[in-house]
Amino acid sequence: MMKNFRIAPSLLSADFARLGDEVRAVIDAGADFIHFDVMDNHYVPNLTVGPLVAQAIKPYCKRADGSAVPLDVHLMVEPVDELAQMFAKAGADIISFHPEASRHVDRTLQLIRDAGCRAGLVFNPATGLDMLDHVMDKLDLVLIMSVNPGFGGQSFIPEALRKTALVRQRLDAWRERGGREVLLEVDGGIKTDNIAAVAAAGADTFVAGSAIFGQKDYRAVIGAMRAELARVV
Repeated sequence: MMKNFRIAPSLLSADFARLGDEVRAVIDAGADFIHFDVMDNHYVPNLTVGPLVAQAIKPYCKRADGSAVPLDVHLMVEPVDELAQMFAKAGADIISFHPEASRHVDRTLQLIRDAGCRAGLVFNPATGLDMLDHVMDKLDLVLIMSVNPGFGGQSFIPEALRKTALVRQRLDAWRERGGREVLLEVDGGIKTDNIAAVAAAGADTFVAGSAIFGQKDYRAVIGAMRAELARVV
């Protein structure tokens, strides 16, 4: 049976002058999620977009048949709580944040869930995984960064494969104990030539920015990625 893999184009690499059209184009090309990177020039050394932009693109996050495509918001901000609630009101479906950016991780996760969104934790290349053991009951997604956060277009850090495999072991053990399914997403340097290795390590959701938006034919790139994923047992 083929696993349920999800491809999440990152708008960080899209044409910001045509953002609504870009969202529609990647969804028509087969995107499963729309990944929305938020940087605050504080937690990371860059500044991107806020809740108003998320609210503006939300109406575009649907397929031709009217079915919704989740808006997957990755907060690279500090502090987290107020912005998380603003993005929930703006239409985010999933909100993930970095544990070191929150003073009370458990409470931030609960705030996100109370706002009606799925909640996720993001782990940088040098961040340990111990936090997972304490908050698994509030998690819907774990995001492993395979680059250091802050900029698009970086190269994949191979160590992320080992980290992804370790998280997959934790998530499988959690499900065996009766826990809910938690998505395992990887973000940074994902391309057609490495997506299968990332899936083999245990990921089920793949954020790709420049690998998709840097090409003329989005459908061809997403199709090539799916062909690679189809080879993963």
